[in-house]
Amino acid sequence: MKTFTKYLGAACVLGLGLASTTAFAADKIKIGVSIPAATHGWAGGLNWHAAQAEKRIEATYPNIDVIVVSANGASEQANDLEDLVSVQNIDALVVLPFESDPLTVPVQQVKQAGKFVTVVDRGLSLPGIEDVYVAGNNPELGRVSGEYIRERLSDQGKIVVLRGIPTTVDTERVDAFVDTLDGSKIEILDMKHANWNRDDGYEVMQDFLSRFPKIDAVWAQDDDIALGVIEAVKQADRTDEMFIVGGAGMKDIIKRVMDGDKLTPIDVLYPPAMIATAIDITVMKFTSNAPVEGRYILGATVVTQDNAENFYFPDSPF
Repeated sequence: MKTFTKYLGAACVLGLGLASTTAFAADKIKIGVSIPAATHGWAGGLNWHAAQAEKRIEATYPNIDVIVVSANGASEQANDLEDLVSVQNIDALVVLPFESDPLTVPVQQVKQAGKFVTVVDRGLSLPGIEDVYVAGNNPELGRVSGEYIRERLSDQGKIVVLRGIPTTVDTERVDAFVDTLDGSKIEILDMKHANWNRDDGYEVMQDFLSRFPKIDAVWAQDDDIALGVIEAVKQADRTDEMFIVGGAGMKDIIKRVMDGDKLTPIDVLYPPAMIATAIDITVMKFTSNAPVEGRYILGATVVTQDNAENFYFPDSPF
């Protein structure tokens, strides 16, 4: 399987535009989309972007039926996959696994049933099952965050790090961040898990503020965490002392960047809109003769005041 690392917006628009003149068979093409329920902010954005993609694609292509289902756990998602194949008779599946291990065999069974499979974000435990893989770039998120902090602090200062949930995603981000700071005089005072949760972010940051009289910058890694950090810093009346770098593309943080908030000067994308990218690529499989099989790793775009408007979705829950 070839690996392609690229930005996909222009490619998807081009492929879908060319497909508008393609003749369709009489039967509808059914694309099942299976994603986790909106149990937290990022997943809420995921569900919103999936629904927006469903409306847009079905309005453009009357012969394509996008079926979006959400699950509250791995077993429920496995049941959804079985239903999409046996009852809905889908032609293709776009799936963001609730968890990698328990969803590997169910997704493999979809593939063995002859369906085109696109996996998003959380990879499966066995390689080579999916036809397409779409994800954000976790190491790059850590790298570009570290590069910004190095440049902003002129290679010296004291920072704290709030990690996510103990997973490979978190490890990839943190390892790349730490490696990027190597060779500078930036001291990481401490790093703790905040579980991609604003309440945990608030509590961890309160602890950091009580223990460290000087903090020049905070890497919050995730925008839900960043909201908790912001509240703690404001309550401690230390907003003039430091800046905060989050990640993901939450609308509340993007708006702060857009408005020139000095406490949150940038954000780094790990967009829930990647589900729309995955659906668009899957649609291209059936609407054009363009080859789409491969790996699509989205860039960790740095959002600044100059480009923030391009990534602001006020109607999204995230």
